[in-house]
Amino acid sequence: MAMIIKGGTVVTAADISVSDIRIQGETITAIGKDLPVRKSDTVVKAAGQYVFPGGVDVHTHFELPFMGTVSRDDFKTGTRAALCGGTTSIIDFIIPAKGKPLAEAVDAWHKKSKKAVADYGFHMALPEFNEAVAKEIPSIIKKGITSFKCFMAYKGALQIDDGQLIGVFNAVGKNGGMVMVHAENGDMIDVLTQEFTAKGKLTPEYHWRAHPALAEEEAVHRIIELSRFVDKPIYIVHLSSADGLEKVKEAVAKGYKVFAETCPQYLMLSSDLYLKPNFQGAKWVMSPPLRPADHLEKMWEGLSRGYIKTVATDHCSFNFKGQKDMGRETFAKIPNGIPSIADRFNLLYTYGVGKGRMSLTRFVDVACTAPAKLFGMYPKKGSIVVGGDADLVLFDPEKKGVISAKTSAHNVDYSAYEGMKLKGMPTAVLLRGKFAVRNGKYVGKQGPGQFIHRGPSGKMV
Repeated sequence: MAMIIKGGTVVTAADISVSDIRIQGETITAIGKDLPVRKSDTVVKAAGQYVFPGGVDVHTHFELPFMGTVSRDDFKTGTRAALCGGTTSIIDFIIPAKGKPLAEAVDAWHKKSKKAVADYGFHMALPEFNEAVAKEIPSIIKKGITSFKCFMAYKGALQIDDGQLIGVFNAVGKNGGMVMVHAENGDMIDVLTQEFTAKGKLTPEYHWRAHPALAEEEAVHRIIELSRFVDKPIYIVHLSSADGLEKVKEAVAKGYKVFAETCPQYLMLSSDLYLKPNFQGAKWVMSPPLRPADHLEKMWEGLSRGYIKTVATDHCSFNFKGQKDMGRETFAKIPNGIPSIADRFNLLYTYGVGKGRMSLTRFVDVACTAPAKLFGMYPKKGSIVVGGDADLVLFDPEKKGVISAKTSAHNVDYSAYEGMKLKGMPTAVLLRGKFAVRNGKYVGKQGPGQFIHRGPSGKMV
């Protein structure tokens, strides 16, 4: 018994065609026009709809202990929200404690992720680098965790120096892994935070002002030069500014091994939101922060022209009441992060494809295929190919909606995109050949999510 997705417009990062897709078990077994249908087959009519690969979000933080609290979406609610929004695979960040074995943190995240209903992998964050950490890296890579995140910000907690970064590049690179980096100059941020605090400038606006675009520009430039020094690729997470983008463009033009990610918030939202009265601006406190409106079109251009390779979410949800308001006395205590994973696919389609900022194939590339390639999941994830996992999104380009916290699948009390109109939404989502979403609603027939044991990271082939 097989399932036939019949007559949909199949879109990959390479081409578009009206085709049928045969699914046997969890796997795509045939793609073509007018595939034969047996009596035992289940037919799903898809005429008039796009059939996309399942989305791949390579930057999430579920059930993350951070800034004195824990992010609201755990692996169950977070991956359920992902599926409702067309994303079938995620990669979350393991954050180990300093002085503790990395393997201990891996075990802790595997326990938390047992609740996942979408497929998932892990990155390993490195809040420190020393001989003990270096010795563990090969075994972590053998566990299918092939990417390692370093921080150039969060001084005193996560930030490491240039010498440590060089050590990470060498230890990770020689074992087939890739280094990722949060690129902001933490010392600049620390100085400004102290200055604003001393002057009593403590509202959410000053989170943005304490994280100037210059701090990102400097860190992006520095990490690119460090990656050149060791001749290893670098993946820059959540690029937020036109200033940082210029450094990426210069590096890409010279053929350097630089991959940049951005997020919907840096394409859609501006720093004016921090000026909202009554502490409302705290809803959008994240690092890096939102930028002024004149950055937005430049970021879209960088995405459409290929300088930015992927769009992830950095999903890290905190309630406005009871969590964000921990920082009412000072912006420095507002938990950093926004909810976004259920909105990424729809926002990119509506405001990217729908506004002529990117083609359908480019949309699939940045939301599905490029992240799967870069992080060792392709071709089983991120594309529609014979032999690949049957992760599919049936998508109605005419279906309309409005983003609202009242209808969102996120486990949080506000929406970062409240009131934004959508045109183009999923009608059904399949994970490994079983329906997770039908008629836009989560149905949960796909069963538990599976851990993705990833191959080498840092390649686009």
